[in-house]
Amino acid sequence: MGAIRDFFAMPTVRRITVLVIFIVLLYSIRHMLNMVLLLFLVTYVMNSLQSFLSRQISKLVPIPPNLVTILLYVIIVAGFVLGISKYVPQIVSQIVELINNLIQFLNSHQDNRFAGPLTDALNKINYQDYVHEAISYISKLGKWLEIILIVIILSLFYLLQKRKVAAFTRKFKRSKIGWVYDELEYFGRKFVASFGKVIEVQLIIAVFNTALTMLGLWILGFPYLFALSMLVLVLSLIPVAGVVLSFIPIGLIGYQTGGWSLVIWTIVMILLIHALETYLLNPRMMAHKTKLPMFYTFVVLVFSQHFFGIWGLIIGIPIFMFLMDLLEVDPSDEKTG
Repeated sequence: MGAIRDFFAMPTVRRITVLVIFIVLLYSIRHMLNMVLLLFLVTYVMNSLQSFLSRQISKLVPIPPNLVTILLYVIIVAGFVLGISKYVPQIVSQIVELINNLIQFLNSHQDNRFAGPLTDALNKINYQDYVHEAISYISKLGKWLEIILIVIILSLFYLLQKRKVAAFTRKFKRSKIGWVYDELEYFGRKFVASFGKVIEVQLIIAVFNTALTMLGLWILGFPYLFALSMLVLVLSLIPVAGVVLSFIPIGLIGYQTGGWSLVIWTIVMILLIHALETYLLNPRMMAHKTKLPMFYTFVVLVFSQHFFGIWGLIIGIPIFMFLMDLLEVDPSDEKTG
């Protein structure tokens, strides 16, 4: 017994044991992962936004951070309610019409030099499975509204009382399971510093790309702007592959609307947007940039999609970066031996 106790007293063994227990716990509540992931994302983003706004406003006039938090949530809830009541029906209608239009176009142009090979390629990757999965998410709108409501309430309460929550949580450090607290605190710091930062970068880039892409598509006279904006926003969260995936429907709509000339202008527009992202946005976030080789990026996306579905395409790279951080592998270290 003494040997076993000494074995589990080793720091490395304790750390691995706590990590395995945490993974098993997550697996046991896998049916709640949508809420858990969304709660972390909303809380992390809102906390960063609240801290930024509080610092900026305090330079002009003193303001309690909790007041900033409440105002942020009031604005977001009001915008959410307005979006649900006014824009969601239009977005859903346009998405359904867009999907049906693209499927009809591809099926009726099998012999076309452009559409034929693209149809064969899409069929090989079972694009209809992704479409059905996306429609499944949309069809569960009522369940998602319930999850979003819980997430908003929990994240609001946490941000309003984060100091009290932190102080209460630290009491476990002096308890009989203090060693578990120490390991979870270590993993928590690593998770926020890697997963959280990467997600933050992906969100900023997604909003940047979506805003400029929608402006460009509006100038070029594209239809289905609501549906395409949602498509670009979601796919922009997928590193590297999202650009290619989002261009497929945009290119097809452009070909239908204005032929090859519009497709070429669309390509030029997308290249300009990503040039702006590369030279203006990325240098400001270079410390948190994921410098993964493209091969690793696609391998991680393939496996994460297999295990987590659509969520995996978004969180796969952040989770991989978290694991690299735990293993103390620095992807930005470009020194060669």
